[in-house]
Amino acid sequence: MAADEKSQAKTEQAKGKVKETAGRAVGNERLTAEGRADQVKGDTRQAKEKMKDIAKD
Repeated sequence: MAADEKSQAKTEQAKGKVKETAGRAVGNERLTAEGRADQVKGDTRQAKEKMKDIAKD
C-alpha cells in the first residue's frame, strides 16, 4: 500500500508540473494554478508517506 501511495504522489507531482508548464506556455492562468495545486497535493501525500516511514522505524 505504501509503495502505491508513494507512486501516486510522484504521479500527481509530475502531472502538476506538466499542467503548470502547459498553462504558462499558452498563458492560461487557471491551468497554471491547477498544476501548482496538483503539485502541492502530491507533495503533501509524499510528506505523509515519509512520516509513516519514520514512525515505522
